[in-house]
Amino acid sequence: MADIAFLLLIFFLVTTTIETDAGLDRMLPPIEPPEEDVVIKQKNIFTVNINKNGQLLVEEELTELQDLREKAMAFLDNGGDGTCNYCKGAGDEASSDNPGKAIISLKNDRETRYGTYITVQNELVGAYNELRNREAQRLYGRDFTDMEAEYLNPETDEDVREELKEKVLRVQELFPQKLSEAETTSN
Repeated sequence: MADIAFLLLIFFLVTTTIETDAGLDRMLPPIEPPEEDVVIKQKNIFTVNINKNGQLLVEEELTELQDLREKAMAFLDNGGDGTCNYCKGAGDEASSDNPGKAIISLKNDRETRYGTYITVQNELVGAYNELRNREAQRLYGRDFTDMEAEYLNPETDEDVREELKEKVLRVQELFPQKLSEAETTSN
């Protein structure tokens, strides 16, 4: 009887699949601080604050959640210093210089609801993805999100993955995702 119980136990352990949560895909800062001080102009920082009531303060202006993606895209795609030949933004010199220098800073209250926090994160990442999709369509005739999903799929053929890697990295260089999270406040 004990042998059968152990065989059943082994069978269920081997055949059971355990789903894991994907979580948020974020790159952590390096362990060592940079050798030289990095100077970031205030105009290259897009500030988003979430209070405990779920209200958004974007660039010191009360903003609705549905307008966040559009404002973030306008900031990232501005091309204020004229070095970005693929930017289609307003070219406002008071806003970000180019996508390589643009940083989105997110700060939230300690009592901010998790759902609100994730929704804001999704909108900001969605802004990056829309701009990357636009450039991938222009360069390669397909969406960046599709290329990235195919590249990250372990079942994709190695030759295809190698070709996609180059394309994905090129589009990511055009609009690097620089999403900074400031320390939470308890106000």
